[in-house]
Amino acid sequence: MSSEIMDAYWQAPPIARTLATAIFVTSISVHFGLLPFSWFYFTEDRLFRFPPEIWRLATNFFVSAPQFGIIMDPFFIYQNLSQLELANPKFNRKEDVLWYLITVGGFIILVNRWLLGGAFFLGGLTTAICYTAMQDQRGHKSNFYFFTVPAQLVPYCMILSSLLMNPGAIPLQITGIVAAHLHDFLYRTWPEFGGGRNLLKAPAFVSHLVTTPRVFQREYGTAIRAPGPAAAGRTTGASTGSVLPDSWRTRGSGHRLG
Repeated sequence: MSSEIMDAYWQAPPIARTLATAIFVTSISVHFGLLPFSWFYFTEDRLFRFPPEIWRLATNFFVSAPQFGIIMDPFFIYQNLSQLELANPKFNRKEDVLWYLITVGGFIILVNRWLLGGAFFLGGLTTAICYTAMQDQRGHKSNFYFFTVPAQLVPYCMILSSLLMNPGAIPLQITGIVAAHLHDFLYRTWPEFGGGRNLLKAPAFVSHLVTTPRVFQREYGTAIRAPGPAAAGRTTGASTGSVLPDSWRTRGSGHRLG
């Protein structure tokens, strides 16, 4: 049973899986007192001391809301980020998704530190990812808790639910929608309809991070597998859900006998 759970875990979309896990583990550790909040919050003065605490640019997105948020925040991140990795036409490569998280996260930090303050910004990132995932599903229906709503309204339903459960989170969620909308304009709307160039194209170092060969430890030695086309971009329909083992799929097309 445990091996099946681990197999399902490792087969999940890697970026969504990693971020949701980081949020869940960090949130449990912080809210139950195993780790201090002071290790994770964002503030500018920590970036300009020596040594600079640059990890805070990422870790402020790893702490969820308390109680129910420990479960639901990682769930929403995984659910919507998986759609960006697997089925969103806006992102053709894994590095595009990773660069999206970096740029949108940067927008959220800048807007909040400039206008609202705050030190933890996961609520904005969650709403931003939901907004981006749902924009290409217009005309479809989606579930939000126990309700079925038009897909493009889901991020606004998240804000409405905060009005009932945590009104103080609404300004942060709105900055997430603003950040996602700005990304969509610079990444897609301006190049396609304004005649400009894509201002948020993933740089080469992000591609290198995503396409680094994987190292596997085996009982009979170590294997290094360089990423193929499916790892560098999208997994095609021909390779998804195949019943053949990996070793068979590397043998070529074969020949008919007789």
